[in-house]
Amino acid sequence: MADAPATLQEACEEFLLYESSVRNLALNTIAGYRNDLARLCRLLGGASLPLTSVTVTDLRFCIGELSRKKSAASSVNRFIAAVRSLFAYCRRFEYIKSNPATELHTVKQPRHLPRFMTESEVDALCSQPERKTLLWQTRDTAIFEMLYSSGCRVSELASLRLSDFSADFRSAVVTGKGGKDRRVFFSEQAGKALAGYLRERAARIPKNRTVSAVFINMQGTPLTTRGIRYIVSRYSGLEGTDKPVSPHAFRHTFATSMLSHGADVRVVQELLGHSSISTTQRYTHITTEQLIEIYNRAHPHGGSDENG
Repeated sequence: MADAPATLQEACEEFLLYESSVRNLALNTIAGYRNDLARLCRLLGGASLPLTSVTVTDLRFCIGELSRKKSAASSVNRFIAAVRSLFAYCRRFEYIKSNPATELHTVKQPRHLPRFMTESEVDALCSQPERKTLLWQTRDTAIFEMLYSSGCRVSELASLRLSDFSADFRSAVVTGKGGKDRRVFFSEQAGKALAGYLRERAARIPKNRTVSAVFINMQGTPLTTRGIRYIVSRYSGLEGTDKPVSPHAFRHTFATSMLSHGADVRVVQELLGHSSISTTQRYTHITTEQLIEIYNRAHPHGGSDENG
């Protein structure tokens, strides 16, 4: 107990260091923890508040403040998850005698089906860079094709290095949530798009610099997840795509396409890197048009009677 952090702020800093350096959590996870715990400290005066004096009443006050400010239920639940993780860490190392966060309960949030695109919308989007050179045609086409054909997360795409790929560029090893590695696969079309981009990529990088990241910006430095999101968003609303487009929409569309074409849900779970199959099962929804088609084909009275 002598080495225990004295204040809530110190505990947060130690926890973040432990999660990033010892548990090696993803950068996005650490960034989320950092933002939520910074909010916790602001609300409770964490720089001077003794760690051992934090009560469940204090934590409920913070949650109430978030709700009062109309924070989304998902944001409130993410905050609760970060607080729970912090105090579980403090209890595990015996910095506190009891864990005040065990009495916190998540708030109910509306259940939304994942937003996805139709296959024709994806085809239209993948052809946009050729018709509308908004940024960097070959790079943007490669990003679209690889997101759609692999279903990888935007953070996984941004982290890809040339050394992660197979010799034919048809698969790569990515590091997903929790530091877990898995292999993702790319279509022949995606492989060709990537090869076309890589031929131009070398010219963008100064000769005195080595860049291992596959995707770079116009200045020759690695693209961030934010950069990829920006690139994808620039193509939203162009011809053939009337929906807002995001990297995650490609992931949703990959899952929907795989399942609608007969892939086993557990195979899709493995390809997406989901730890729980219930997460993958969200994608087993079928569009209304597909439901009608299946009904008309399968039900004895479903089809139209051509003879009247």
